[in-house]
Amino acid sequence: MSDYQIQLQEEQDNLEKTLSFLRQEIENMLDALSRQKSDLISLRKDMWENTVHFSNDFARLTEITHYLAELDSQSANYGNTSQRLEKYRKMLLSPYFGRFDFHEDGWPDTEKIYIGLHNVVDSKTSSFYVYDWRAPISSIFYQFEPGRASYQAPAGTISGEVTLKRQYKIQDAQLQYFFDCRVGINDEILQEALRGKASARMRYIVETIQKEQDAIIRDTENELLIVQGVAGSGKTSVALHRIAFLLYHGLNSNLKSNNILILSPNNIFSKYISSVLPELGEENTLQTTFEDIALKLLDGRLKTESRSQQLESMISAQNQDNLRMRGIAFKGSRQFAHILDRLISHCENNMIDFEDIYFDGKILMTRQQLKNMFIKDKTIMPIAKRLKRIENIILEKVQPLRKKRLKKIEEFVAQTDGHELEIKPFSRLLSIKKSRSFVNRIHRYTEVDYLSLYRTLFLNDELFARLASGLQLPDNIGEIIAMTRDNLAGGTVFYEDCAPLLYLKLRLEGSSAFSGISQVVIDEAQDYDLIHYEIFKLLFGEARFTVLGDIHQAIDKDVSLALYDHIIEIMSKRKSAKVILNKGYRSSYEINSFNQKILGDRQNFIPFERHETEPVVVSKDTLDKYDRAIIREIADAAGRGYESVAVICKTAAEAEKLHSRLKDKVNIKLVTSGSGEIEKGAIVIPSYLAKGLEFDVVLAGNVSSDNFNSELDQKLLYIICTRALHRLTIFHTGEKSPLIET
Repeated sequence: MSDYQIQLQEEQDNLEKTLSFLRQEIENMLDALSRQKSDLISLRKDMWENTVHFSNDFARLTEITHYLAELDSQSANYGNTSQRLEKYRKMLLSPYFGRFDFHEDGWPDTEKIYIGLHNVVDSKTSSFYVYDWRAPISSIFYQFEPGRASYQAPAGTISGEVTLKRQYKIQDAQLQYFFDCRVGINDEILQEALRGKASARMRYIVETIQKEQDAIIRDTENELLIVQGVAGSGKTSVALHRIAFLLYHGLNSNLKSNNILILSPNNIFSKYISSVLPELGEENTLQTTFEDIALKLLDGRLKTESRSQQLESMISAQNQDNLRMRGIAFKGSRQFAHILDRLISHCENNMIDFEDIYFDGKILMTRQQLKNMFIKDKTIMPIAKRLKRIENIILEKVQPLRKKRLKKIEEFVAQTDGHELEIKPFSRLLSIKKSRSFVNRIHRYTEVDYLSLYRTLFLNDELFARLASGLQLPDNIGEIIAMTRDNLAGGTVFYEDCAPLLYLKLRLEGSSAFSGISQVVIDEAQDYDLIHYEIFKLLFGEARFTVLGDIHQAIDKDVSLALYDHIIEIMSKRKSAKVILNKGYRSSYEINSFNQKILGDRQNFIPFERHETEPVVVSKDTLDKYDRAIIREIADAAGRGYESVAVICKTAAEAEKLHSRLKDKVNIKLVTSGSGEIEKGAIVIPSYLAKGLEFDVVLAGNVSSDNFNSELDQKLLYIICTRALHRLTIFHTGEKSPLIET
């Protein structure tokens, strides 16, 4: 028997031993769940029968509290057992994917460490069958080749020797093959994973995590971790695995899924990534978009343009007028944030007109006393809260005087004809009206309105000029001011005004809406302006951040690596780090090479060596032939077993027109900003909604010289083409775009 056959038999025996243990544990857990369910039913029955349901008796209430505490405890146990059962059932199909043999310094034996999705441990003997991929010792599998190695344990650094590193393909509880590897995760496993079909949702990658990705996942030192990753480098997936890692180790820090927030570019992307954490055995965290945050915190007072509407308008009008784009850039800048800061200071010092406080004909506080109280307030509370505190002080002074005034009103009413039988009710009504009038007068100077203040900025040219003194402004600032003034007077506010309005509101009023958030993941970092990061600091000031971006996928602005330095400066965390991921895994070597030519080879990009067919450019002279060519390509992709085909158009308007022409001839769905989860099959989608997604086959629509010719078009075309895993076809009528090199 050869060495391989001996090792194969040993591995099959170990697999069967692990599976047998899992099966027995599953049986035990099913029995335990049955008992726990019976106990819960009995406890609820006892609580109902042995306690009163309405009582002011403290002893009775204490008894009920005891029952409720026991009920919570047993419910938690039942939930934990159920979760563990689901994990073990899933692991029956493939309990582990890797192994390394580790000889720890100072110990006589070498331990075989098997790595899987979750810990599998015999509670009686404390023997591990499988270690969770997030366990400290598991980092060796991702970080080291055979030889000297170490890992950070709670007790400190543990060092030793890796004598073997092995990977497995286990499918449906059967060992397909195994092989030993040296550096990183073997390309054979990675090749197989990347050759697979695209899913309608993002999948976990624990079997193929690379060394540089693992370092990001396990980083706990930095309060701000910035990842610049080329298209297809796995940065979003790495961020999700980082969340799973933090939750696994959050038992010590009491970190839970509702303490983590993912800021996604749109709701389609949120749905796309929603399966990763559950597949890793964790609850999904909170997910939102900046658009949703703005709608929530701006109190629904404004009808605002959506981000998709803004992009659609900007992309469609780019060749006619760039005033809007300049306005977007200015309103997202730190210069404009400085103007807003000065506006707040101006409001504080010059726009709050305190008045003397009179009540029942007597002066309680003078205008100067109120102003001194406000200006000399040394707290760090926002203006609105300081003014509200002054209002409360005034009302506290007034409260004891109201009864005296009510008595005077009653005496006056008693002497008035017509109210003899309703002296007290009528007097109270008069008192309430006077009180309401009094409070309304106070509100004239104890309430500050962010929207009115923002409008004042653009209505008063002299004020704007004074507040902008010394700052660098766009050459056409006058046109931007006029455009904004007209827009604010209209029905729908530009999307680019949402961030300044929210910044102003938060600086004036503060917010505790996200006080429970301790970890924030910001994806597509390049799509946010610097004023957005000022807002993130105000909203999540105490949180740690993981920021992911690709400067080459910015749509509405020119972005350089300097963006990340600005983010570090704004966030001002104690410890920050920048990491570069420059190896692309998503697309084939041929597609990656094609994509780099679109960019003009401007970035340091390392393609993964997975070879497939070259991208194809298809030219048709009529629209009918163009449509039929797309239909043939969709049918051919389906025939080859590809499960996701995306026809990606430049704009939503183009996507809608194409879908209208194709929908009766082929099964194809239109994806809009309001769409839910993307399903398998063929779809038509605008370029800006496709960011972050991936498809087996991408068909780039209408890439002609009159449709793709500007710098912005270059970015859009790059985004479109980098969505493809296996096949990329470029369609056009007329002359092809000069951005394509063939």
